[in-house]
Amino acid sequence: MKLTNAEISDILRKISFLLELEMDNDDNKTNLNFKNRAYIRAADQIDNLPLSIESLYRERGINGLLQIPSIGKAISSKIEEYIKTGKIEYYEILKSKYPIKIDDFLSLEGIGPKTLRVIIDRLPVRNLSDLERAAKEGKLNEITGISKKKEEKILKRIELHNIGKKRHLLGDIYPLVKQIEEYLKNMESASMVTAVGSFRRMKETIGDIDFLVVSDNPDSIINSFVNMPEVKEILSKGGTKAFINFNNGLDSDLLVVPKESYGAALQYFTGSKEHGIALRRLAQSKELRLNEWGLFDIKSDQKISGESEEHLYNALGLEWIPPEMRENKGEIEMARKGSKEWQEKMKRLLKYGDIKGDLQVHSNNTDGKMSIEEMAYFAMTNFDLDYIAITDHTKSLRIARGLDEQQLLDQAHKIQEFNDSIKNGTFFVDLNESNEEKPLGRKTSRNDKERRRSERNLRDFRILSSAEVNILSDGSLDIPNNILDKLDIVGAAIHTNFSQPIEVQTSRLIKAAQNPSVDIIFHPTGRIINKREGHPVDIPKLMTIAKETNTILEIDSHYNRLDLRDEYIRTAVQNDVKLVIDSDAHHPFHYAFLEFGIGQARRGWAKRDDILNTLPVKELLEKLK
Repeated sequence: MKLTNAEISDILRKISFLLELEMDNDDNKTNLNFKNRAYIRAADQIDNLPLSIESLYRERGINGLLQIPSIGKAISSKIEEYIKTGKIEYYEILKSKYPIKIDDFLSLEGIGPKTLRVIIDRLPVRNLSDLERAAKEGKLNEITGISKKKEEKILKRIELHNIGKKRHLLGDIYPLVKQIEEYLKNMESASMVTAVGSFRRMKETIGDIDFLVVSDNPDSIINSFVNMPEVKEILSKGGTKAFINFNNGLDSDLLVVPKESYGAALQYFTGSKEHGIALRRLAQSKELRLNEWGLFDIKSDQKISGESEEHLYNALGLEWIPPEMRENKGEIEMARKGSKEWQEKMKRLLKYGDIKGDLQVHSNNTDGKMSIEEMAYFAMTNFDLDYIAITDHTKSLRIARGLDEQQLLDQAHKIQEFNDSIKNGTFFVDLNESNEEKPLGRKTSRNDKERRRSERNLRDFRILSSAEVNILSDGSLDIPNNILDKLDIVGAAIHTNFSQPIEVQTSRLIKAAQNPSVDIIFHPTGRIINKREGHPVDIPKLMTIAKETNTILEIDSHYNRLDLRDEYIRTAVQNDVKLVIDSDAHHPFHYAFLEFGIGQARRGWAKRDDILNTLPVKELLEKLK
């Protein structure tokens, strides 16, 4: 079976994890630490590749693997071994030393290999259930260095981890869903295909995937679906339905419907449950019956609508409602047919593709994976952005190799030189040849690239000097204002001291917002979905200050953050607090995450004019403090 990039990066992360467990057992800690980081960097690069690493190997061999940044001879040989044999001997040797279920601990936030090593050396903990039991019985607290508070925190992490196993992150499954959707669309017997459910509503996490297909040949569709190489197990199979389990553990339903019922089925299986219940009640009030097959007159049982989703809503006396807004939070009442307010809202609703620039981008000057020049090149040529802000971390965040005052000024000066070369027309030309063959970014044909370049003026692209300044525990910043004022735009974020009470955390953010040099508060709650709840924040209070001080709040589009939550976005929109949508890119491929941020913003009913980076760069800068 063909190996996916996720499977290859996963085994490299497991090797890294075991190497870190090994450190306390080995005198050569420096060498092991170097190896550990090398495997993590390689896994990160593979996770960010938009093409199959196995296909790259089959086509170009070891030399193809060596073209990928951060993958040297030692790791490429292990990848080759894994592709050829399905295992890596080095991993098997490391694993034999520690009789633990590595998968249980690898993605467990907040409990790293060093803490785990202390625990397994003293307690018979071999899997997550053992760890949970030990924590509940108070046995972890008996180990030197593990306080009662830390024991409680470990229990909370396990709880979040278990929830996360049931719900998959949108960004984790997005490529697979789109791949299968495309596969089904390419079948001759399929006339319409849509991935429905919470996926279509762009929810942060997805329980399972539902596919809806219109076809006159259900048997062909069903058989092709259950026999895909991504399928691990066929759970059930019928004349028009199939239920399978993918190799990644995700369950999926497929339903084949006739064309005349497509719109009704699309509405029914998109959800949400609450929205659907409200629609069915509305139908009943009009003496109609609504189900997945259509809208029917109760008295005559005559079918009134079903083929078109838009017509179905109209037949219920409503305007069509975008999937992201179907949560029964006032959208049905507002979308009454002919409503001028709703029509105006739909006209101004943020659309996919409206974002013109990305205001949180990291380079390899700190913890990014590529240079400023490369991040700019791919933003322009592969993702059609008009500007980016380089927001490398600042000095107190040592784990990210944060920049000090002089380094920030030097970087700002370098960015100005890049902008000068962009205006002179040499920047993208010089970078073109060196980046053309890199296995990075979206797959785009040379003709498509040439067409886009002819349609847009490359000299108008802009790189903004910026920083992701660290907010310290007292709300002050780790870089003085006289330095920040020399940058084009400044973002600030909390990266430490997450456990402080809500009053303290809110005060930290408010103090940062009140700082005249701070333009944006990045990822305001600091959450990591299914792993970390983030720091507690009084959001209404923060938004009041944000509006008073003209401070922008960020919607971080990275799919493991999606911070702000949709309900907070709606609060911001209602209170005219301005927002931006950023990818938090540490690699060019991360620019694709902007789509998730747009989906999140639409679920919060955001309009284009609520999101400042829908503006051209000159107008954006005029809106800042």
